[in-house]
Amino acid sequence: MDVNQSSPSGLAPYAVHASSSRGRRYAEPVCATRAVFQRDRDRIIHCAAFRRLEYKTQVFVNHEGDLFRTRLTHSLEVAQIARSVARNLSLNEDLSEAIALAHDLGHTPFGHAGQDALNACMQSHGGFEHNLQSLRVVDELEERYGGFNGLNLTYETREGVLKHCSRSHAQQLGDIGQRFLLGQQPSLEAQLTNIADEIAYSNHDVDDGVRSGLLHIDQLDAVPLWETHRREVVQRYPTIRGRRLILETIRGMVNALIVDLIVTTQQRLDTAAPTSVDAVRQNKSLVGFSLAMAEQAVLLRQFLFRELYRHHLVMRMNAKAQRIVAALFEAFTSDPRLLPVDYLAKEGQDQARLIADYIAGMTDRYAMREYRRLFVVDEV
Repeated sequence: MDVNQSSPSGLAPYAVHASSSRGRRYAEPVCATRAVFQRDRDRIIHCAAFRRLEYKTQVFVNHEGDLFRTRLTHSLEVAQIARSVARNLSLNEDLSEAIALAHDLGHTPFGHAGQDALNACMQSHGGFEHNLQSLRVVDELEERYGGFNGLNLTYETREGVLKHCSRSHAQQLGDIGQRFLLGQQPSLEAQLTNIADEIAYSNHDVDDGVRSGLLHIDQLDAVPLWETHRREVVQRYPTIRGRRLILETIRGMVNALIVDLIVTTQQRLDTAAPTSVDAVRQNKSLVGFSLAMAEQAVLLRQFLFRELYRHHLVMRMNAKAQRIVAALFEAFTSDPRLLPVDYLAKEGQDQARLIADYIAGMTDRYAMREYRRLFVVDEV
């Protein structure tokens, strides 16, 4: 991009500018010291749902080890990558960071296993999906302010949080669901944060998988992206071994993916030449990898799915997790009096959805503790 195309703020014309935000659901006075997306980021960091991410599973359940990643550390890693990419593309760093920090707020305990179990339980009540739940957390469930429920985030941050949405759900979400009905794209900041999420979890799950002993370096040589960068590391440091070899290789992989993402996206932007955020929304997705790098990223994800996510020890823990979630849902549905008073349905409220809110908000260890309280005789 020609430097003369950027605005006085340093942002490209197709970036989301704080001054042109679509605003919040509830009007608030302008802050003299922080732009709107900075305020969004700060509200997310200070909310209870963000703190709970510290004890929610990424791949390994929280009690399995202190060094494995959690939803919190993952979200911080996504935010770092998103900010770096946004800066290089002259996009809005604050918005990218806010989306990254909020994207997993609706995740259940026990990762995707917990989500699948809760979705199965909620099938007759509209289902459960963590992206929708993340939006529900920031729109309704957080209770920090006197004038409204939720965090009252800007439209642009909320849009980025809602990465996926079915048509039926989109029809119930008003303006935030319109792009799914119209086939439009979200902002470039939302697009890049979605891919930053992929870069973070794919590469760092390699680290956690090797640390756990479920993956071995010899296996990883079947992954072209790993094998290429491992060879480069060994060539640069012939005597390198162990953790240093693993981490240097992963560092090379992450860097290669980020550089490819920046270069390819800039080329697409130069070709499409969008002049505004609205032009971005009307275009095809503009943020992405080159064809060669996209293929390598797919091969890495396929390897992880086959060798780590479907490893028998991970599957055993997932099975336990799903039984815990299903048992909690069944117990609370059968007798809502077992619930904390804040989750008892009042007139017009859906008791099943409130139970889902309660379970989704649990950390791994809290869900296990609640299970013991309900089903183990000597627990209170």
